[in-house]
Amino acid sequence: MRSSGKTIRDACESWLKTCERNGLERATIRSYRGHVMHHIDQKIGSLLVTEISRRDVREFVHDLQDAGVSRSMTKKVLASLRSALSEAVEREWVAHNVAREVKLKRNRREDEERTIPTKDEIRTMIDKAPDQHRPLIVTALFTGMRISELRGLTWDCVDFDKTVIRVEKRADRFNEMGRPKSRTSKRVIPMAPTVVSTLKAWKLKCPNGELSLVFPNGKGNVENHSNIHNRVFVPLLVNNGIVYEDGKPKFSFHALRHAAASLFIEQGWPPKKIQSILGHSSITMTMDVYGHLFENPEDDLELFAKMESDLLAA
Repeated sequence: MRSSGKTIRDACESWLKTCERNGLERATIRSYRGHVMHHIDQKIGSLLVTEISRRDVREFVHDLQDAGVSRSMTKKVLASLRSALSEAVEREWVAHNVAREVKLKRNRREDEERTIPTKDEIRTMIDKAPDQHRPLIVTALFTGMRISELRGLTWDCVDFDKTVIRVEKRADRFNEMGRPKSRTSKRVIPMAPTVVSTLKAWKLKCPNGELSLVFPNGKGNVENHSNIHNRVFVPLLVNNGIVYEDGKPKFSFHALRHAAASLFIEQGWPPKKIQSILGHSSITMTMDVYGHLFENPEDDLELFAKMESDLLAA
């Protein structure tokens, strides 16, 4: 292929415009633009798309990590670079997306540091949550819904007859209502009995608003994420001793999603069902995040003993 003369910067700008045309949420595009502005453009923006190599991408990733960029952010930036180069391929500026061949190695240490609430902590949060906020905590713990999905949940999506919640919308960081995060995020989640009874009682007290939100602010509008964290969740943890030695909360609201997943896994539900309930884009994502929770050494010993018995008995 002849050189197109297009740079990584050109590919990124074209990709961002495509994102805007496709109607992606403002918060999502803002994040993507941040990846480009603060990381990609500064390091490799001037490189030609026809000249960038796998080695260049690997060095770019290593430079980010050496500069102290977190693994989570590095992963997001790499994903944005892949998307920009895919745009370049679509426009026939380059024949191949070299970034797709560069993988970010898993960090076992980060896996170990992911804090999942214990059963005692889960019970404490349910029992000690103020009446006004207990429905939110209960629903989060028993459904595994994302905070954006909970903030955007409306009463028409809570089906008490079928005892299910339909995830059909979400509220972004700007409190704007929109579609779920991805195609697989749109899903139906069965309600545990305690969720049904809690939400039925809450519906009688819930502030009214034009959007008919299940968990609105006092005026019936979309509640800010920061308000939930700072005014609801942090006090709940601190007041009940769910903190580290320095007094800081042990986890964020997102940990309730991890807690729900751990409860699903403990019940022996298959990974595919858990992927569907959590709204993950792939089974790979589910296993990457929670695969270690499926491991049970005692079951493994029984499986190996049976394997040996079956073999020697033949």
